[in-house]
Amino acid sequence: MLNRQISVVVVDDSAFMRKSITLMLEADPDIKVVATARDGQEGIDMIRKFHPSVVTMDIEMPGMDGLTALKIIMKEMPLPVLMFSSLTTEGADSTMEALNLGAVDFIPKDMSYVNVNIAGKRDELIEKIKNIGNSATLRLRFSRMGKPQLNPSPTTTGAKPIASVRTVKTPSRRDFRAMVLGISTGGPFALLHMLPQLPENFPLGIAIVQHMPPRFTHSLAERINSLAKLTVKEAEEGDILEQGIVLIAPGGKHLTFRKSGSEIIARISDQPSTTLYRPCADIMMTSAVETFNAPILGVIMTGMGKDGLEGLRLLKKKGGYVVAQNEESCVVYGMPKAVVDDGIADAIVPLDEIASILYQSCTGRSYESNRAVLH
Repeated sequence: MLNRQISVVVVDDSAFMRKSITLMLEADPDIKVVATARDGQEGIDMIRKFHPSVVTMDIEMPGMDGLTALKIIMKEMPLPVLMFSSLTTEGADSTMEALNLGAVDFIPKDMSYVNVNIAGKRDELIEKIKNIGNSATLRLRFSRMGKPQLNPSPTTTGAKPIASVRTVKTPSRRDFRAMVLGISTGGPFALLHMLPQLPENFPLGIAIVQHMPPRFTHSLAERINSLAKLTVKEAEEGDILEQGIVLIAPGGKHLTFRKSGSEIIARISDQPSTTLYRPCADIMMTSAVETFNAPILGVIMTGMGKDGLEGLRLLKKKGGYVVAQNEESCVVYGMPKAVVDDGIADAIVPLDEIASILYQSCTGRSYESNRAVLH
């Protein structure tokens, strides 16, 4: 069955950027830019007029900026918004705020400038727009919830969670030494939802690869750390992966590990430079499995592509346990689908249940009973 054509409103104060984004998107016959706008207010007017499938929104604009416009969009006409952000620390912080407000994803501002890799940049932008525009999860979320809250708890809102399929195979062993997680498109939104649910006595150190440019992973780690019960930080050379610590691989670098006595030490490197992603989930997971040489808990969540599949295959062969986010709660069911289709997923669960499954998998105790003990 053919996908419907995706209609897009492009909001940017730069005429060059508006034209560039339009040309790049309309290189694909499944995408139509129905309107462009010079600032947030004009963007809102165009959204009300054309009711697009997706909006691309610059963050920094004179007049009404992108964050102000995003707040109004999410309150009055919620729909998927892809933010364009400058590659600066301030831009990264603003992007995290946009994701917190309900933006689905972001793309670096240099994506539309002509350069030697323009074809690759164009393809990445098109792929993001098509995945967002064709996501049944997003359409359901915005149509049913009225506001962009990801599977909100029935205790905090009257909205019903997204219907989901849940499949779990109980682990035959629980002596996991660490947890590794791979995630991409839609990841910041999902991590901001899931990681704060893990209890302060979660027994494993956690290593995460989120596909992001430099600076953005630092802002993401700081934002999650302000909400989580565990210590969340951007990984640095020499960090120890241990209980209570969550290390997020730095954007543009690979995270691997080495053993020093009884400690597992983080290593940060540009190599290998030939991987499709940097950081790369396969590189991080493979290194963790080989360094620990013991069973590891593996997690794969929303994202396009199949990064993490090879790493989780090795993890499974070494006695590990694999948890995959289910299709119904993913923004993009790509990375988890590759793992599920390969037959190595032990648990396939919605986003709301991942923290609970992780705790039960490595302790044998229910999440609810643990909360009762802690409180």
